[in-house]
Amino acid sequence: MKLIAGLGNPGKKYDGTKHNTGFMALDQYLAKNSLVLEREKFEGKYTKQKIKGEDVILLEPQTYMNDSGRSIAQFAHFFKIDPQDILVIHDDMDMPLSKIRIRANGKSGGHNGIKSIIRDLGSSNFNRLKIGIRHPDNVTESSVISWVLSQFDSQQQKLMDAAFDTSCEIIDDFIAGKGSQFLMNKYN
Repeated sequence: MKLIAGLGNPGKKYDGTKHNTGFMALDQYLAKNSLVLEREKFEGKYTKQKIKGEDVILLEPQTYMNDSGRSIAQFAHFFKIDPQDILVIHDDMDMPLSKIRIRANGKSGGHNGIKSIIRDLGSSNFNRLKIGIRHPDNVTESSVISWVLSQFDSQQQKLMDAAFDTSCEIIDDFIAGKGSQFLMNKYN
């Protein structure tokens, strides 16, 4: 079984914000495959599907970004999903806008959602699909918060939509059992 989780913050006021890049990428995959997150459990909205012969849970934690690990760990433990069968999709301010990078494991890179997952899952050996949102021009704590909670402008959104299309391909490859090395070689 595979678990694919998009990270973001629940609620209308966060829709379309840069910090909800994980939600947006997963939403694009859901729309492309005529799927919806029709269930709620373990502080998350999810669907469980058979895709490419594999049982797959597609999840958007509803815990807010900084507590994403609580929901993901509950799903992983209940459904007995190994960390290497988890793909987490999230924003990354340290990468250029719309750039994609796959990682098989590692530290949080300062991302509070990833810190939470490592803590609650008890492992850093899960896959990450990082999508760049770049740093704001003048970096202060308040400018960073404003930046991640702001919407993409129309030009930025076009770039992000292309990244979300690529994310759909990555999700399909992950579900099909392509290993992390294959994904890194193909998409990084």
